[in-house]
Amino acid sequence: MKPVYGLIDANSFYCSCERVFQPRLRLLPVVVLSNNDGCAIARTTEAKALGIKMGDPWHLIRKRPELAAVEWFSSNYALYGDMSRRMYQVLAERVPRVEPYSIDEMFLDLTGLPGDLTERCRSLRDDVRRIAKIPTCIGWGPTKTIAKLANGIAKDNPDLGGVCDLTDPAIRDSYYAALPVGEVWGIGSKSATKLEKAGYRTIQDFIDAPVPEVRGLLTVVGERTQAELRGVSCLPFVDAPADRKSIACTRSFGRPITAWHEMREAIATYATRAAEKLRQQGLQAGHIAVFLHTNPHAKGEPWHSGQKAAQIEPTNDTMVLITQAVRMLKPVWRDGYRYAKAGVMLSNLEPAVERPKQLFFSLSDSQSKLLMPAMDAINARYGRNTISPLAIGIARPWSARSRRLSRQFTTKLEDVLAAQAW
Repeated sequence: MKPVYGLIDANSFYCSCERVFQPRLRLLPVVVLSNNDGCAIARTTEAKALGIKMGDPWHLIRKRPELAAVEWFSSNYALYGDMSRRMYQVLAERVPRVEPYSIDEMFLDLTGLPGDLTERCRSLRDDVRRIAKIPTCIGWGPTKTIAKLANGIAKDNPDLGGVCDLTDPAIRDSYYAALPVGEVWGIGSKSATKLEKAGYRTIQDFIDAPVPEVRGLLTVVGERTQAELRGVSCLPFVDAPADRKSIACTRSFGRPITAWHEMREAIATYATRAAEKLRQQGLQAGHIAVFLHTNPHAKGEPWHSGQKAAQIEPTNDTMVLITQAVRMLKPVWRDGYRYAKAGVMLSNLEPAVERPKQLFFSLSDSQSKLLMPAMDAINARYGRNTISPLAIGIARPWSARSRRLSRQFTTKLEDVLAAQAW
């Protein structure tokens, strides 16, 4: 039986999440901003029609008269992550296998499903829209690369009704002859330029190219992409995500940090968040690194960048990781600088297992087994940082700017919408 892969992709996902709980936004232009409210990273169709481009700096475009009706939002990653989980849950209940590719894209294994595939995919879109409230498009074909291409075609052609079937070679060929090679998943701008210089401008040109020449231009990765476009599946379906190699928590500050106690709070905060990620994935880390640096673009200000790393006893304990992170911070801190960014990176990840008891074990080891799960459970129920180490501070004036942050409608108890019956 020949495989059939689908790709479902949310439309302007971050903006769609904002619209779910605020119906007044449904016909308005909406833009979501990057960390520190820096630039546009998600736009609705209405916002795109106004000329807002991906990456446009907010401080330059927000006062343009023609953009007065635009609704601007700070990134609300807690909300977006939970809405992605809901979208996955809807799909997992209706398709045998679902492989998350990103927060808003998921591959579907449609092989051997009974009935008309087009109607099934339309039904999937309807269910995600009805239950998770997220609009999507679906494309499918015999390989993942073709499914990704079909999804893009569905998005770019509203007359297709949000779905595109590229299982038929004749239909694929009609699109291949018309689309530039840069539209292919895995062929970036540099690779596309190489191919165009060699005379391969359309997808059809790329498919017809001799395999040795493709390998010479784009290595074995390009050869695999060419085979996928020819309908030969080279990218297996993965039910479980690949093992994480590292976990990082890095942020630019809302304002420059010049005081040691604020930098210590920031590093403790990042270590806390990284520890939470470890425990969520059932992992522990055996290596920690801390870095900080000033703004390289600040004119007239001295530049300083520092990093320190060390092997540690494998752990996912927040308190231990805070202690180790602050210990790494001390040697790289310099007074008299205006720091713009810092971060904590954990690596040498392995499954969290019961460690052999040491001869001189401390009371904190046994307390940690009770404290960490209790802290995670409380924060999961009542919202992040409901209970947290004092080391992360309280006011945290250095935090990234999020002046236009929406409510965390699904993950914070006080932000949940209340309904009243009459």
